[in-house]
Amino acid sequence: MQESMDGALQIGIIGDFNRGTHSHWATEAALFHAASELGLKIKPRWVPTESLAQPNSEISLENFHGIWAASGSPYASFAGMLRGIQFAREEHRPFLGTCGGFQYALIEFTRNVLGLVDADTAENNSGSKNIIITPVACALPGRLPGAPKMSGSDSVRPVEGTLVHQLCKCRELRGEYFCNFETNPSFVPRWEVAGLRVVAVGPQNEMRAFDVPSKRFFLATLFQPQLSSSADNPHPIVTGYLQACSAFRAKALVENG
Repeated sequence: MQESMDGALQIGIIGDFNRGTHSHWATEAALFHAASELGLKIKPRWVPTESLAQPNSEISLENFHGIWAASGSPYASFAGMLRGIQFAREEHRPFLGTCGGFQYALIEFTRNVLGLVDADTAENNSGSKNIIITPVACALPGRLPGAPKMSGSDSVRPVEGTLVHQLCKCRELRGEYFCNFETNPSFVPRWEVAGLRVVAVGPQNEMRAFDVPSKRFFLATLFQPQLSSSADNPHPIVTGYLQACSAFRAKALVENG
């Protein structure tokens, strides 16, 4: 791993940047909010999913101190998004996935850890027997006409003793959503047996965030913490993520002499 000349944390944002997508701008802004709070320099860089579609293309991720799987599904390359997430999980890079990044992190985990190689989201209409991401069952009240069923703010309860609870230090928070898909609850027991942990739930105990405790920092949320971040109040999940990225860099510097 090469160190940045100016000492900035290198953050790879996997996704297909769209100038018209508010959450994409919010992702970068949230990183700078958290970096300012922590006194860190950062260099976020978008990594298009198609650039990761070819074998061994994940080598391009090696110099990042952390990976963020951004919202924006369906992605230009299904395979590229999964390969980037797999790299982060297997190489113990600090990882944060939000909205679509949450969904595809579950797909990657289900395919490569559980061994269900056809695991998919209903959004892709693939005919898979293992649809782990399904259409939202209940629309949020007050959503705007034509907006996704799950758009706007809803209650999220961190599970006590987990990473999200440690970061947010509260029994309940408001999560901002903008999506039409959520998790298939029938898979939760199988995910948990395989080492995944549910770390936040919705009002009806729906899975809203998970982590993989065996990893340095591997966290994904269906809600988008970046949409709740501001310069005066950086989101604690993003702040915790950057702290993990900084710790990873420090450890790598020691190990590499």
